[in-house]
Amino acid sequence: MVEEQLVPRGIEDQRVLDAMRRVPRHLFVEPSAAPYAYEDHPMPIGDGQTISQPYIVALMLQAARIGPEDRVLDVGTGSGYAAAVAAMLGHRVVGIERHPDLAIGAAATLDALGYRVEVVTGDGTLGWPAGAPYDVILAAATGPSVPRAWMEQLAPGGRIVMPVGASGRAQHLALFTLEDGRLHETNLGAVAFVPLIGDQGWPANGESSR
Repeated sequence: MVEEQLVPRGIEDQRVLDAMRRVPRHLFVEPSAAPYAYEDHPMPIGDGQTISQPYIVALMLQAARIGPEDRVLDVGTGSGYAAAVAAMLGHRVVGIERHPDLAIGAAATLDALGYRVEVVTGDGTLGWPAGAPYDVILAAATGPSVPRAWMEQLAPGGRIVMPVGASGRAQHLALFTLEDGRLHETNLGAVAFVPLIGDQGWPANGESSR
């Protein structure tokens, strides 16, 4: 996966590559999908949800530049895979998931594998104030813009990596950096994600289920 899919496509951060090598992706997908877990495409994880393809996970983590002392908020934790990789890079990771069954499953998997990730259930668009401030916020769903709550919970110099756009329409992955109280955006390329549903995202009605 790393040598054939990530390195040739420009993932060069050695800490990210090492973390991707060490996290057992097949344990974060449905058992029937485990034989295909290291292929470069999304995989089912239950509740009609998917785990992002390895390249996208690596691209987001490389852009986020997670340091050993950084605090990370993982929005849309799903099965917990990206949170596990982030835990290999940072100091503390909080994962928030709006589907209770997925949150329970992710917490159990992460705990069994020894990853230090606090998984909570809630509206990810509101962040998780109890763990703030965060040096990095990662989102596995596309929103219309950066939720106000995330800006309020982001540390100075912090980074947000999230897809921006509407479900079924043009989307791009973006890196936002907080400098002098303002967010500066870098476009990381076209992507396709499910919608970020919540109070400061897309409404549940009129969009496909997150």
